[in-house]
Amino acid sequence: MKILEQYICRIATNAFLMTLVALTGVIWITQALRELDLVTGKGQTLLIFLRVTALSLPSLIMLIAPFALFIAIIYTLNKLNSDSELIVMNAAGVSPMRVLRPLLILTSLVALLVAFISLYAMPASFRQLRDLVTKIRSDVVTSVVQEGRFITLEKGITFHYREKGPGGTLLGLLVQDRRDAKSTTTYIAERGLVTEVEGSPYLVLEKGSLQRQDDKQADSAIVAFERYAIDMDQFGADGGKITYKPRERTTWELLTLDKRAPEIANFYGRYRSELHDRFANPLFPFAILAIAFVALGSARNTRQGRGQAIALAVLAVVIMRIASFSASTLSVRSAGAVALVYAVPLLVILAATLHGYVEFSARRMKPELAGASA
Repeated sequence: MKILEQYICRIATNAFLMTLVALTGVIWITQALRELDLVTGKGQTLLIFLRVTALSLPSLIMLIAPFALFIAIIYTLNKLNSDSELIVMNAAGVSPMRVLRPLLILTSLVALLVAFISLYAMPASFRQLRDLVTKIRSDVVTSVVQEGRFITLEKGITFHYREKGPGGTLLGLLVQDRRDAKSTTTYIAERGLVTEVEGSPYLVLEKGSLQRQDDKQADSAIVAFERYAIDMDQFGADGGKITYKPRERTTWELLTLDKRAPEIANFYGRYRSELHDRFANPLFPFAILAIAFVALGSARNTRQGRGQAIALAVLAVVIMRIASFSASTLSVRSAGAVALVYAVPLLVILAATLHGYVEFSARRMKPELAGASA
């Protein structure tokens, strides 16, 4: 890489890293503030709090990295324009490819980062986060809930016990589930104990009853039991489904899904959309480079012209992202829409490349036409 390309690459890389760190830090702090209830309300340690919030970083970086790249490229090209460096390069016969090459190298590195996070790191972090939240939920029941107090484990779920017995036994248990607006389920037991089976926490109730009140029926359905086990996973926001969500599955699992399984067949569109979104994500950095370079890759003499070009580039990126989200939504409903997930970034790259080629060719022909008319 020559000195000129190193210079451009250094400016763009520094701008990208500073933007990525700044945006990720700001958004991470806002996410962390939402999880403060882990410390203040659920009695978890600061280490658990940091671990939960850190597991959200891969998804944040994957979303922010393309936009940070866009800002970095726009900043670099605008700086070269403002300092008249692009004008000097054009006058010296420097081809647009020499300006594009260092930006393309940075874009390729960002695309590799996005691919790694999208295909591996993000699903792994989501799965770890779910396992950790399940553990926290179990800790809340056994360690945090105080005797005689009613506490909300999750929205719509109330937990209460009268006192603790020997060996961690909970006496006088009541668990009420009101997440379903049409029915309320209440568990009442003389005693219970939280235990772990094959890595999953269970609340084992003894000598109690299960009461279910349906809005359509006046009387409650009551079932008495001597022993009843409740999977603590059902106290999560997923409504008790132990099947991993599409975003929590590894890419290999998405590629080898058993479509005949009921829990997969009913929501197969979501798994299909998640899989193709992961493979399409690395294409967006290249589409963003194409948009930004077409907007500011050639020398511009006035600030007004640069301002309009930047505004159009921002608008193009916004439209592209809206189109990609729409294509992803359509792919949930129809397998035929999967092609649109890839078509959106690829068409942007193709359209921007053709536009740039025509524009640069026209500008190169202007001096020749001027000389011919003279």
